Amino acid sequence: MTGNHTEDSNRLWFRMLRLQTRMNVAISARLKTLGLSIPQSDVLTTLTEREGLSQQELAARLYVTKGNISGLIDRLVSAGLVERRAIETDRRSHAIYLTANGRRLALLAISAQRDFVAGTFGRLSPEQTAAFEALLIASRDLMRQNKSAPSAAGPGPRKRAAAG
Repeated sequence: MTGNHTEDSNRLWFRMLRLQTRMNVAISARLKTLGLSIPQSDVLTTLTEREGLSQQELAARLYVTKGNISGLIDRLVSAGLVERRAIETDRRSHAIYLTANGRRLALLAISAQRDFVAGTFGRLSPEQTAAFEALLIASRDLMRQNKSAPSAAGPGPRKRAAAG
């Protein structure tokens, strides 16, 4: 630490950005071997937790726009990984369900992510893990308090590769 809080905070910010980029690149490479992108995997793994969500509900859970989720679902339908089913109470909306192949790939994606977590965060000591989680939660809470930041209150964390 430099003793200058602003410089230290900026350095921390850029380290977090680089870490996120490195994690995305690593996960992306693993998912690519399954023929999936990160957004496709996000949809499939979310559906393993709860099928029958509407596109709007999926968009909210994944923090993406309705337009983005629509194109993503179109591609997943074309690939035979999900299917749209009419919602009886709202004929304009469709519920999204996994196909057998979609469920198989979702489980493989979850396994790939768990392997990544085990080889990275899983190597931290329990004390380091607890301290890191406390700092992440404190950072999340600061973001929620920041009125200039877009709201991402959403439904909370998803259980994909690892809890929370």
